[in-house]
Amino acid sequence: MNNNKIILILTLSLITSILLIGCGTQAAAEPTGTQAPPTETRPVPTETTTPTPTDVPTDVPTEAPAANASGVSFANDVFPIIDSRCINCHGGERIEEGLVMLSYNDLLAGSDNGPVIVPGDPTNSLLVELVASQKMPKRGPKLTPPQVQLITEWVAAGAPNN
Repeated sequence: MNNNKIILILTLSLITSILLIGCGTQAAAEPTGTQAPPTETRPVPTETTTPTPTDVPTDVPTEAPAANASGVSFANDVFPIIDSRCINCHGGERIEEGLVMLSYNDLLAGSDNGPVIVPGDPTNSLLVELVASQKMPKRGPKLTPPQVQLITEWVAAGAPNN
């Protein structure tokens, strides 16, 4: 039953994203501050050996790397969501459940309970399950359907560090 709820939420999120794109509205993670990369306050380490298109600032963050078919960028789309909604409990002085979310490597390292992301498999990724069911974040505003969709697409694309 829980998987059916996740599938329903993901389907609704996808439909919402398609409608927003069709109307010419950009489904951005945050309406303000999308132009500045998250590396200004917290570095997002990269492990790639060759530069990706996201290394060059763009006016539209969703015009993402060609290597990622979904077009979702960790640095431009996913990390700003994490930075604005998750860091209070999973970074700095507070680290709940042993999950640090200050960088790509921290996120992939998982929590005290194991991995929170299964690259390429959003259905079995705890992070997607918790944000889609709105169990996370516990404090503060919940993620919007477009934000959940960005995270889901990023995990589905293999959770690339782009």
